[in-house]
Amino acid sequence: MRLALLLTSVHPAIGGVLVRGEKGTAKSTVVRALATLLPGRASLVDCRFGCDPAAPDPGCPDGPHPAGAPVAERPSRLVELPVGATEDRLIGSLDLERALSEGVRAYQPGLLAAAHRGVLYVDEVNLLHDHLVDLLLDAAAMGRSHVERDGVSLSHASVFLLVGTMNPEEGELRPQLLDRFGLTVDVSASREVELRVEVVRRRLAFEADPVGFAAGWRAEEEALAERIAAARERLGAVTLPDTELRRIAAVCAAFEVDGMRADLVTARTAAAHAAWRGAPEVTEEDVRVAVRLALPHRRRRDPFDEPELDERALDDALNQAAEQVEPPEGPDEPPDGPDEPPDGPDGGSTAPRPTDGRSSSQDEGRDTNGQGEPSGDGSSRPAPAPAPPFRARLLTVPGVGEGAPGRRSRARTEQGRVVRAATDNPHRAADLHLPATVLAAAPHQRERGHAGPGLRLHRGDLRHAVREGREGNLVLFVVDASGSMAARRRMAAVSGAVLSLLKDAYQRRDKVGLVSFRAGGAELLLPPTSSVPAAAARLDRLRTGGRTPLAGGLLRARRVLAAERLRDPRRRPLLVLLTDGRATVPVRAGSDPLRDAVRAAALLAADQVATVVVDCEAGPVRLGMAGRLAAAASGALVTVGELSADRVAGVVHAARAA
Repeated sequence: MRLALLLTSVHPAIGGVLVRGEKGTAKSTVVRALATLLPGRASLVDCRFGCDPAAPDPGCPDGPHPAGAPVAERPSRLVELPVGATEDRLIGSLDLERALSEGVRAYQPGLLAAAHRGVLYVDEVNLLHDHLVDLLLDAAAMGRSHVERDGVSLSHASVFLLVGTMNPEEGELRPQLLDRFGLTVDVSASREVELRVEVVRRRLAFEADPVGFAAGWRAEEEALAERIAAARERLGAVTLPDTELRRIAAVCAAFEVDGMRADLVTARTAAAHAAWRGAPEVTEEDVRVAVRLALPHRRRRDPFDEPELDERALDDALNQAAEQVEPPEGPDEPPDGPDEPPDGPDGGSTAPRPTDGRSSSQDEGRDTNGQGEPSGDGSSRPAPAPAPPFRARLLTVPGVGEGAPGRRSRARTEQGRVVRAATDNPHRAADLHLPATVLAAAPHQRERGHAGPGLRLHRGDLRHAVREGREGNLVLFVVDASGSMAARRRMAAVSGAVLSLLKDAYQRRDKVGLVSFRAGGAELLLPPTSSVPAAAARLDRLRTGGRTPLAGGLLRARRVLAAERLRDPRRRPLLVLLTDGRATVPVRAGSDPLRDAVRAAALLAADQVATVVVDCEAGPVRLGMAGRLAAAASGALVTVGELSADRVAGVVHAARAA
């Protein structure tokens, strides 16, 4: 983490750093300490956007800046973007009172302007709302912030070093924003006793005397700041030999990263590392360091892949790259090298391939009693390997909610299309319904004694714009893992369907949970979380076999949803039940298992839980028990095949053609 921050300080064009790690590992502390080490910047005194006197922004809203304008030396700024910030706070806002009363467009710069030529720090960046992520992506890609809102149309420079910290347990980052971070590192607490003792000792010393503690380390901090400044000066003189450039390209190609950004970031990082070492040119060791920092998060082919780089795979890639560092000679070999990678001992390619970390083992053994239940008393086996995932159809919660921003169900949100005006007062400029406000105030101007330009407003004239967008939901999967499912070899299809729905939940910014029931009981495999990859990992460990406590699984899901409703009352739940509907375990001795399951489903309907029952029944004889459950829960009934958006679209297209 320390090295990544230092290298991106030496060469800001690397694109910033993403720090992933468990809680309590000093991620925020280290990032905030970075600002004191960065060289100061010369800025125009009268410019609110921090223009560089040597090259002022020609489109600066405070410009044009005359030659000889006063200049001041300012320390580099670290601007923090809170997770709950509004769009106005990020890109700036309109002075509403002056705009309506005086007819002038007075613009107040936001955090993107304050972070120009400095550091923009986002703690818990994976929890940042999507509309703020979109604005960050635009600014990071273009180096400018464009404001088109509330009658304001302007653009200003916004070049910053983006640093984010996150705990992967709380959810993953959108792929588009993840790719904008040049480097990524994973941190965890040390297990060495002596190091942990030293951490505690220094923390206690700081709490006892903060000023004295800082003074004791000032000389070392100043030396580190001087080394950063010296490395920046050397950076322009560092050469990148063609052999090392070819090595970088070969490694990136071997790891099959998307696009060319990985090659560029790796080259810049290797040059920064050489400058940091004081070396005149980039060497293989610089490339190795750069690859370890720049490629892990770019190897992810799937949301469930871990952003990591195996050292053995890196060694293999570098060994293969060593064969391609020299440009080809002779007219017979194409300039791009051979079409196929070198063969391994078994005749296949030795290029490292990304893996998803999921087990491919499958136990095909089936020992049933002819009724779809395994013989014995609840023996279990690993779930079979899941079927290939597919593009899942959109499952939504009926009605309009007010939950967390996302991409699933309809909801009243701060962003989205305006659907009507309300009489309550807006809390920010973006919430003002301007036409409705003008219509409310216009008829009263004469009686208020106003005859000039503009409007005389009263608080009661203000109208609030009600917007409708999309929200993220809590998707709770309730999976039947009993012997009746495993005996008919349906768990592979069910696991593939759950993985497809999990991937869809990742893209729609949902929280997910996983309950399974089998062998006489129900188990909460994963409490509700924003980490969809964690749900996929728990699905890998799913055991199958035994009888079917269907009612117990539904009642356990109901308790989970009740507890989550207290923690997050605004997030509406969507329960997805995957079962064949065959219930064999009663809630209490002597009761009917199927009737108990129907009653449990009715309790979910009484709790107003949106339910989708996925009917997994197969074979020529079907009992239709899943349909009874869906009716009792007032939910929808679909088959496993109907979960595929492509299959549904194909059926609709065929019907229209007929």
